[in-house]
Amino acid sequence: MPLTIDMITIDTGDARKLAEFWTAALGTEIQNDWGEFIVLAPNTETGPALGIQQVPDATPGKNRVHFDSHVPDRLAEVARLVELGATEVGVHSVPGLVWSVLADPDGNQFCVGQPGEEL
Repeated sequence: MPLTIDMITIDTGDARKLAEFWTAALGTEIQNDWGEFIVLAPNTETGPALGIQQVPDATPGKNRVHFDSHVPDRLAEVARLVELGATEVGVHSVPGLVWSVLADPDGNQFCVGQPGEEL
């Protein structure tokens, strides 16, 4: 049987604060709460869960794993996420796709793309 990804986990210094951001950003809810480890329910039937794990030391530098999402209106979604507490880091494009790199309140980067969009 092939490997499947059931959950992506983000390390943080404040699990509760980061879980609040991601539940609002993803439109989901907390599935399990063990204090320093919180699991958010997948926001799609086949999507992975998101784990928020409190750790004593943050990893310095850019995170080595991040997730990408695609939306029909990138600019509107970026504005919504910034209002929730994200920071826009940059904008990139390749033919047929434009994406914004954002950072959550802990500095973890993620991408929001719009297929078919051109700069």
